[in-house]
Amino acid sequence: MASPPAPDPFPAPRRDADAGAAFVLESKGEWWHAGFHLTTAIVGPTILALPYAFRGLGWGLGFLCLTAMGVVTFYSYLLMSKVLEQCEKEGRRHIRFRELAADILGSGWMFYFVIFIQTAINTGIGIGAILLAGECLKIMYSNLSPNGSLKLYDFIAMVTVVMIVLSQLPTFHSLRHINLVSLFLSLGYTFLVVGACIYAGLSKNAPPRDYSLESSESARVFSAFTSISIIAAIFGNGILPEIQATLAPPVTGKMVKGLLMCYAVIAVTFYSAAVSGYWVFGNKSNSTILKSLMPDNGPALAPTWALGLGVVFVLLQLFAIGLVYSQVAYEIMESQSADVKQGIFSLRNLIPRIILRTLYMVFCGFMAAMLPFFGDINGVVGAIGFIPLDFVLPMVLYNMTFKPTKSSLTYLINISIIIVFTGAGLMGAFSSIRKLILDANQFKLFSSDVVD
Repeated sequence: MASPPAPDPFPAPRRDADAGAAFVLESKGEWWHAGFHLTTAIVGPTILALPYAFRGLGWGLGFLCLTAMGVVTFYSYLLMSKVLEQCEKEGRRHIRFRELAADILGSGWMFYFVIFIQTAINTGIGIGAILLAGECLKIMYSNLSPNGSLKLYDFIAMVTVVMIVLSQLPTFHSLRHINLVSLFLSLGYTFLVVGACIYAGLSKNAPPRDYSLESSESARVFSAFTSISIIAAIFGNGILPEIQATLAPPVTGKMVKGLLMCYAVIAVTFYSAAVSGYWVFGNKSNSTILKSLMPDNGPALAPTWALGLGVVFVLLQLFAIGLVYSQVAYEIMESQSADVKQGIFSLRNLIPRIILRTLYMVFCGFMAAMLPFFGDINGVVGAIGFIPLDFVLPMVLYNMTFKPTKSSLTYLINISIIIVFTGAGLMGAFSSIRKLILDANQFKLFSSDVVD
């Protein structure tokens, strides 16, 4: 006699009474909307750090790691999508990463583990987006008014006010047009930066090129693992189930199309940014290509109008990125504070939404102003957060759901990825913490300079 199906730990009546699901994660989107969301979540200004990552790897290993990360993350996100589709076919549609993991792994602690990791990633990216946007404003201000009195935290406050206004868009689906613009912005600043790098590389003032790695073997190892963590964090997103939740059911096949759109943009932007930047600056690459092109000492290495426009495009996209990665926090807030029986714009739901989202953005803005060395902290968060969510859990969930035989190629590939990236994540976290400690003497609260 067949055993009865396992009860759904998140039954439909409970979801229907959940304002976080009904409001923030409403399911109205098409596959191209998912593509817009995915592209904004993955293809951001962090791609301008790829030459810096190549600096610790060199040409051969840099290309290998970039390609391997792309293949593994596409495969990982594809498996995650298949797991979500299978759960939906079995009558258990999951719209949150934490619920999916807890359901399949059957462990209550897994629910809170995913909440902790997702919150760390999403809040970290929210803080980082505000910090980098403030730095973009400061760059423009410094060029227009070199002796101006405004400090970095003044620009962070301005960015925070804009984010508070934009954060009142009630649903993830309502960001679809913003994220379409974000997609074009990422292409725009990538092409501008690549053109600027080619200009700089062919000019008479081209910097001397040196592609050698660090002389010390231990330093090379640490730099390599730090670079691997950077690339892993650039490819990561950690919110794929929430993005898939915005699709109108049935979702079968839709997410694959969205992934293909996203990875087409990745192929164009990642390789061109990495190759052009590393070709020009080699092992002298700064934390972003823009900093390399605009050295503190000496004139800009490319036309000012191109660099200025690139900075504007980066600034505008950072608003979209901050909004996308805030959605999980907003969903948790609304599930506790809103009344699903009343309208999404009713005063009963509108007032708590305005207050809670404003407080969240004020917190992110305050942390960005207080910790302008957050890049180092984010490196640790990336290694500890993105690798478990994007490189390990999807493989575990697929093996638990579809139960491939232990001798099958799929099972062996999944186990290999789990082992390799668990090790890489641990080493990357260690290397990032080491860099945090080495840079500690540069840290100053509420500084007007960002530590690379």
